[in-house]
Amino acid sequence: MDEIIKKLQPYFERIPSVERPKGHIPFKEKFGWIIAVLLLYFVLSNVPVFGLSPESIDIFERYRAFFAGKSGSIIALGIGPIVTASIILQLLVGAGIISLDLTDPDDRAAYQDFQRFLVFVMIALEALPQILGGFLKPNLSVAAQLGVSPGLLSFLIFIQLFIGGVLIVYMDEVVSKWGIGSGVSLFILAGISQSIITGLFNWVVPKGSKMPAGIIPRWIWISQNVPPEQLLTASGMGFLLIDGGALAIITTLVIIFLVVFAEGTRVEIPLAHSLVRGARGRFPIKLIYASVLPMIFVRALQANVQIMGMVLYRKGITIFGEYVGSRPISGLMYMLSPVRSPYDWIPALVKQNPYFADMPSWMITGHLLIDATILVMGGMLFAIFWVQTSGMDARTVADQLAKSGMQVPGFRKRPQVLARVLSRYIPKVTVVGGAAIGVLTLIANMLGTIGNVTGTGLLLAVSIAYKFYEDLAKEQLTEMHPMIRKLLGEE
Repeated sequence: MDEIIKKLQPYFERIPSVERPKGHIPFKEKFGWIIAVLLLYFVLSNVPVFGLSPESIDIFERYRAFFAGKSGSIIALGIGPIVTASIILQLLVGAGIISLDLTDPDDRAAYQDFQRFLVFVMIALEALPQILGGFLKPNLSVAAQLGVSPGLLSFLIFIQLFIGGVLIVYMDEVVSKWGIGSGVSLFILAGISQSIITGLFNWVVPKGSKMPAGIIPRWIWISQNVPPEQLLTASGMGFLLIDGGALAIITTLVIIFLVVFAEGTRVEIPLAHSLVRGARGRFPIKLIYASVLPMIFVRALQANVQIMGMVLYRKGITIFGEYVGSRPISGLMYMLSPVRSPYDWIPALVKQNPYFADMPSWMITGHLLIDATILVMGGMLFAIFWVQTSGMDARTVADQLAKSGMQVPGFRKRPQVLARVLSRYIPKVTVVGGAAIGVLTLIANMLGTIGNVTGTGLLLAVSIAYKFYEDLAKEQLTEMHPMIRKLLGEE
């Protein structure tokens, strides 16, 4: 596999990419690129797919919080292709099928070029099944008005989705190379923040409901229509907590506090500069060392499994489960679907849904236990894969620190020695952090969140916002003190 990638690299290199800056970019210019890309993202999210039928089914509806796409728009695929390509590559690396030395510049370039090619392949592979499977339907009235066949209109829908997916890829590259952080993180944060604000202040009353969708308008409605003495009863308190959204607010605030606490929990390894006497620093190894990105991979893997189940169900194969819209209601696909709120695991609430009225309680409990296992075990495994493939392992970090002239006081100035010191902490923290993120995600999903952004989405938003704050502080520091850029290896 390695030899094939290297032989095809000249062809992969021909795929257009955003050119890297040749020198240092001022902080204001980087921030300007972020704002420009963010505005473009919101514009594209409001550009509808021409010719798409209102009867189409959004198979990513339950995963919108972290796929950063908007249903019915040309960026409906969001970051799905990028994440799926990363999952495939991590699995190939973990299985030893790809054994490129990512510390070698040539091998890393071949790996990155192949990854870019695979992302474009995944854009097509995620758009085509939705069209061919009948989920994204052409609008027959539009086809009749234009005098074209529905098949041609379906092809135009595919072209629009492909263009939207490509734009997301290049916008991500612009932010990564010319801005601060990554475009993927920026899009996730933007989408989740928008959902949280909407979940708080949306005054629209959903079809089949009496109360507004937003929590604050819902409380106003409750104060006007529900007697206070009724709210003070046990059933009234339960109504206020779950249907009124009070539990969602409490859960959201608690998860934000816990993630910020976890981000601040770290092991700090003392460092000294070998050439500048008295220059000391610390290398922090956070509890959430691999960040919350492993949760994206876990949920994306679940999403792809659910999509396969939906495609099979549409083809008449019901052995794996049946669906209503994009929601599994029976079989293996139901057991493998994510828990999103109390209505997915508390038997009395689950059975309020007519599709689950006769479901045995053991299946509901099993659904929760399976999702908990997927989150915790998947968080640990993908955290290990991510650290190994993203240059965060002990060996790569030791090489970077050694090149910048840093060493651990009392130890020899050799990358191998520094790598042994880092190996005492990084592998253990990676596993513990991955499991901790899985537990936090499970708790948030079980109790519900503002705007139904899911526990995964909320953890992503908080962690990304915290990391973005750190990156901004770092950029401002390096802007004020250019010598720090050399110590960090940026020049």
